[in-house]
Amino acid sequence: MITLEQLAELVEKHRPATQTRVREFTLAGREFRFNTTPAIMGVVNLSAGSWYRESVCLSADAAIARGKILAAQGAAIVDIGAESTLANTDLVGASAQNSQLLPVVHALRAAGVLVSVETYHPEVTRACLAAGANVLNLTGTERGEAMYRTVAEHQAAVILCYVQGANVRAVGDFDLSADPVPAMYEFFAREIETATRCGVEKILVDPGLGFYYRNLQDNAVRVRHQMTTFLNTFRLRTLGFPTCHALPHAFEYFGEEVRSAEPFFAVLAALGKTDLFRTHEVPRIKAVLDTLKVF
Repeated sequence: MITLEQLAELVEKHRPATQTRVREFTLAGREFRFNTTPAIMGVVNLSAGSWYRESVCLSADAAIARGKILAAQGAAIVDIGAESTLANTDLVGASAQNSQLLPVVHALRAAGVLVSVETYHPEVTRACLAAGANVLNLTGTERGEAMYRTVAEHQAAVILCYVQGANVRAVGDFDLSADPVPAMYEFFAREIETATRCGVEKILVDPGLGFYYRNLQDNAVRVRHQMTTFLNTFRLRTLGFPTCHALPHAFEYFGEEVRSAEPFFAVLAALGKTDLFRTHEVPRIKAVLDTLKVF
């Protein structure tokens, strides 16, 4: 059970970090004032293997329609992907990803919707950014410099995901025995140095809580790790860049009320000073954030 005493202890232990300010930037004329106003990223999944059924769109028209709806509901950015992060679903090659993603990118950008593309393929990155995508949601670690140079060339933003492996589909075991922040901090510091050296200026970091490492099968251990990371997010902001969180689901605890899971985790993420909330449930997360502003 999370208690006020635990929260107070966390703040006292890392009080200087609570005052950290992060870099803010503009995408296609839209200002992101992360130090005062968190933003929402809505999700469109073009993969039939994605388990969150409400986000799955099996045609370009459906994906375009959902993207427009998410923007109208309050998503500042719409994140689209053509391959599920679940390990037991089919891999989708770069060419197949482009054939699915590019029509959606073109249409949403024509409608004025900011678009993020989730991929670890350089070919997909190049094609989608050339088509007008504003953000690369990078779910891999290979060929990083080439990816970063492409992002810089298009003056786009990149979300650096904490991936322990070549990409999110090749992750291994995950160390849950210690404070999660130091290892994440070291990983992100290294990637930020490489990205900025390649000319990237607009960066977010993502602890990867929506990914499924092999040894995260113990439900209680996994959810405890996720909650701990949410509450400690403000410590990662000392890197100088905003933090993005993919809100998880804890299906084993929420059961048929699983659509309430992301709003629950959004509260913890907000307490930890998250800057961008990636969610399948845009209206619910917007309601949570709007309510928290009242206090």
